[in-house]
Amino acid sequence: MEYVCVSFEVNPPEPGSEILAAVLSEENFESFVFNDKGFEAFILQNDYNELFINELKNNFPDINFSFSTQQIKKQNWNKEWEKQFNPVVIENYAQIRASFHPAPAPPFMDLLIEPKMSFGTGHHATTWLMAKSLFTITVKGKDVLDVGCGTGILAIIAKKLGAKRVLGIDIDEWSVENSRENRALNGFTRDDIDFIQDTMKSAETSFDIILANINKNILMQDMSRYAKHLFPNGTLFLSGFFETDCPDLIAAAEKLGLRLQKQETKGEWAILSFVK
Repeated sequence: MEYVCVSFEVNPPEPGSEILAAVLSEENFESFVFNDKGFEAFILQNDYNELFINELKNNFPDINFSFSTQQIKKQNWNKEWEKQFNPVVIENYAQIRASFHPAPAPPFMDLLIEPKMSFGTGHHATTWLMAKSLFTITVKGKDVLDVGCGTGILAIIAKKLGAKRVLGIDIDEWSVENSRENRALNGFTRDDIDFIQDTMKSAETSFDIILANINKNILMQDMSRYAKHLFPNGTLFLSGFFETDCPDLIAAAEKLGLRLQKQETKGEWAILSFVK
């Protein structure tokens, strides 16, 4: 199985890189690695459409960027990642690192990941916001659902914070496989955190905390399911969208009896938390 790596050079890198990555994330691109000049995006060779990339110049005339492509094999992903992956620091709470990085000193929570072709290293603003938010609420003893689990990092943080039951779901086979590998890297088993390939449509039980870091369209589509499967007084965290999308999401959530608790931004990106 071969992938295409599309290297974007964006001037200036922000917010253009995050805007382009958000668009590509809805077009079968599976992973993004950000750097000082822009970012790299990875997609299966059979799904790659260079015409779509060229059309981005017309759709986003205010973003100055160029791109180049190269083919890489599945087994080469770790090498590509290791060349650019740096530890991610979540304020004074945690550090997300690879096994070849030194462990952080206490009191930082130590989180190990090997993301391969999945999304959610913590570098992206939305993952960072979601991770930070878990440290601001009581997680110990709670049932937690991570929707669109990516690398599994949010589910792993929840378990390390003492969550009772943790379930991560994702429609992408790669993400589920990678989440299970990262679970083991952090010393957990399936009994601690279960990762399955699924959608909210199949949800049967309820949770105290639901984390959904996807995109606006999916969040709007599944909002009623989040509300249905959230225990009374439970907390729903939504991210994966721009600050300008907040009013629509807030309105949809409030119609379902969810009360806005907090809104926070990082760059162009936002996170919303609701209480049922």
